Amino acid sequence: MMEKPIYLKDSDDVKLFNELRKKVNQRVEAISENRDVYIKIKAVILPLIYVGLYFFAVFNAEKHWVYILSFVLMGISLVLIYLNLIHEAAHNNIFKSKKLNGVVLHIFDFIGANSYIWKKRHIASHHAYPNVDGWDTDIEQSGLLLIVPWIKAKGVQKYQHRFFFLVYPLYLFNWMFIRDFRDFFDKERVILKTQGRIPVVEKVKMVSYKLFYFFYQIVIPMLFFKVSIGLALGAWFLQMIAASIFALFVLLPLHPLPDNAFPRLNKDNGLPFSWLRHQLEVTNDLEENNWLVRNVLGNFNFHVAHHLFPNYSYMYYNEITEEIEEFAKEHGLAYKRFPLFTALGKHRDLLRQNANNAYYILEE
Repeated sequence: MMEKPIYLKDSDDVKLFNELRKKVNQRVEAISENRDVYIKIKAVILPLIYVGLYFFAVFNAEKHWVYILSFVLMGISLVLIYLNLIHEAAHNNIFKSKKLNGVVLHIFDFIGANSYIWKKRHIASHHAYPNVDGWDTDIEQSGLLLIVPWIKAKGVQKYQHRFFFLVYPLYLFNWMFIRDFRDFFDKERVILKTQGRIPVVEKVKMVSYKLFYFFYQIVIPMLFFKVSIGLALGAWFLQMIAASIFALFVLLPLHPLPDNAFPRLNKDNGLPFSWLRHQLEVTNDLEENNWLVRNVLGNFNFHVAHHLFPNYSYMYYNEITEEIEEFAKEHGLAYKRFPLFTALGKHRDLLRQNANNAYYILEE
């Protein structure tokens, strides 16, 4: 295992965070109702919607458009399961019992991903070192696209701002077929720095779940419901594309923007910011705050609150964010919030700047 990055030690920032935490805790404790009940209800309803759509598709397979539409809607519900349930279960925010949260987390294995490695990526890598190249798996370079500004663009990366929209719809294909396997078997991957060795039983489970996933998504409809291979593969393909685009709409505008820092480690593996400032420098919120965002998209608009207080479920982020925003103003801390389409435009700007090696031009 490599030496892990070290946040800048700053006793004033520790005091600041303790003060903010006190305010947030008081604010949440003053909310009388237990809002987490709503997530518990979703933990039953959302998987049922996914399963329901699947059965609706196979039992109406002779109507091709019904089959395709049902699969596309499964893609949308897959992302809602991720945003509302998988993500919260990884932080043990749905149930008091870790076991029950673990059960919810396992849903991920049935919908094509791998819950074991994803939780490791999310907690030990992304939350521990967001936007730190070589430590945050979420910005791990794929070779096609360059996210980190201070790395020089090579080859196709110089044109990434022109073709990224062709690559992004393949996000989940990459996750299912490449990323999971590489994280389990490729010694060079970022995750192995924080994870160490992966138990053999987890490798066996990963492959078995993937095989089961493709069996029920593609083979069962063909064997038992007379679905043609073209329709089976086509509908599944569209499910993945719909899910990829929807997921990235929600996830991309939160970290990889030119306004957010990509802190570099010094020669002693030190980071330039304290933990508190780091979270604020590398994360931004979205302006959108409506019923849909709060209840359907798992409050991903309030992402700063999630990085500072991951032990609270998203049902409380509205109030927590008010406290953070006020506190940041009062103490001159970075707090960034953009409208969704502005943020997506900024992500494209980041790709364009990185493609043109703008960082190097500035440095010279």
